[in-house]
Amino acid sequence: MNFTARRHPLALAASLVLMAMGAAPASWAGQSAEQVALGQAPVGGITNRLIVKYRAGSAAARGADTASLATAQGEVNRHGAQFGKLRTSGLGAHVLKLDRHVSVDEAGRMARAVAAADPDVEYAEPDRMMTAQFVPNDTSYASQWQYYETAGGLNMPAAWDKSTGTGVVVAVIDTGVRPHADLAANLLPGYDFIIDTAVSNDGSGRDADPSDPGDWVAANECGGVHAAETSSWHGTHVAGSIAAVTNNASGVAGVAYGSKVFAARVLGKCGGYTSDIADAIIWSSGGTVSGVPANANPARVINLSLGGSGACDTTSQAAINSARSRGTVVVVAAGNSNANAANYSPASCTGVITVAAVGRTGGRAYYSNYGAVVDVAAAGGDMSTGTANGIYSTLNAGNSTPGADSYAYYQGTSMATPHVVGVVALMLAKNPALTPDEVETRLKASTRAFPATCSQCGTGIVDASAAVDAATGVTPPPPPPPPTNNVAEVEPNNSRTAAQTVSPNPATISGTLSSKTDTDYYKIAMATGATLSATLTPNASSDYDLYLYNSSGSLLASSLNGTGVADVISRANTGAATTWYLRVRYYSGGTGATAGKYTLQVSH
Repeated sequence: MNFTARRHPLALAASLVLMAMGAAPASWAGQSAEQVALGQAPVGGITNRLIVKYRAGSAAARGADTASLATAQGEVNRHGAQFGKLRTSGLGAHVLKLDRHVSVDEAGRMARAVAAADPDVEYAEPDRMMTAQFVPNDTSYASQWQYYETAGGLNMPAAWDKSTGTGVVVAVIDTGVRPHADLAANLLPGYDFIIDTAVSNDGSGRDADPSDPGDWVAANECGGVHAAETSSWHGTHVAGSIAAVTNNASGVAGVAYGSKVFAARVLGKCGGYTSDIADAIIWSSGGTVSGVPANANPARVINLSLGGSGACDTTSQAAINSARSRGTVVVVAAGNSNANAANYSPASCTGVITVAAVGRTGGRAYYSNYGAVVDVAAAGGDMSTGTANGIYSTLNAGNSTPGADSYAYYQGTSMATPHVVGVVALMLAKNPALTPDEVETRLKASTRAFPATCSQCGTGIVDASAAVDAATGVTPPPPPPPPTNNVAEVEPNNSRTAAQTVSPNPATISGTLSSKTDTDYYKIAMATGATLSATLTPNASSDYDLYLYNSSGSLLASSLNGTGVADVISRANTGAATTWYLRVRYYSGGTGATAGKYTLQVSH
């Protein structure tokens, strides 16, 4: 793949990259920072743990002593490593801690050797690490475009007339949570499942405090070459999208603000282990995990805004099956690597609702994974066209350790997932008898068509109002088709002073670039609070670019995609009423009456 700065702005902080702690193995050598950011380096990451499940009744299944694991120890020794028994998981598997970090590929070879050498082994696999893959009177409700805008939104106001999620408990399996003033009233007691104190960053192992102490890392701390990162407060942002206190004349609104949320903390510095995540899934749904007190508030819905590269592993699938057996719906992020979600876990696990992300125009966000395993899409934001096009939610102001309550825009399938989780909570509040399969079927059947390109993004964009209706068996009437206002380009319009006025809203402009030096300007009157959405679609053999200017001629935004690819700009007018200008400019390809055609769709 050919990357250029002009065509590929870097993805922001929610990429789902598989990483672990320790020195970088040799397989990382020579891989670029861009490959690391895309989850390509190293393939599978590194780990210092194995998960080995013995068949029921075998000596190793019954015992925790080293002798009962002698065959496994011998095979691991052949790979130059030793291990100690760390614990027994909620699935009855042994979690074994190696004396050094190895690549996940090498750990996989160890696991295969262990399984091949001992017929009592049911399965063995690396313990991989996952990472965080971003009408009420709340003062910042206007910043939450994903709730009310037609193109990329959830249609929340109509849904809130029918359900707010009251009585439903939701689990956020993530970095933990801060007791944010705009969230605390809807928080239930949770649990910290991180055993490794280097990962937990709170000085202790598993305990009943799921508070997020911060997950900041120093440069290269997680293995390989990477920059230092401030604390993400990822779980707090996710939880706020689900259940921020709403209609309190302050802050933001939550999708299911009548629900209650608890945090199951599994992600810390550099990510979190699969075995910890699996135990959190089991416990969150009301299952039993050795050494962990029973969950007094089992969740009907689990949010997994996390993941890593590689197909679904046996441990994750078994934990998901366990949760589903107790009636819990599991919703997961598709991933942020602009790749097929079939190659990411837990996105590719069966029995989950896998969520892709759309931007403000309703088209696939540039980072979102896609593919046949994706079930639905929801707003995840696209900040490449402006920060305000991200998802605004609760956060913390601390760069490392906790600071003051705050709010921030994030983007990612991590942000799309809690929107779907919130809608599922609305459905279950309306019809608690729904099974996980019934929830998925009715949710997918009630989505609406994509207004912009989102290939392999599931059945459509989640519509909260239609989903609540579907939960009770009500079939809503189809929405009316959007009005079509065709506008022909009128020359001369090759300067800002000669710009053609576009009055219809929305409008589809049919234009032509007559030569390589031709450029077309269009003038749009922007009301205060209005959002301009523009999509430039060139002919298949041409590359034309789209620019947005303010009334003084200063550049506000641009979209510079390649040949035959649509350019999209979405920007909110946060100031006084004004006039903005869209410009279509030639970059390469055809020109003239036939080869120079394009369409420009505008709404404001």
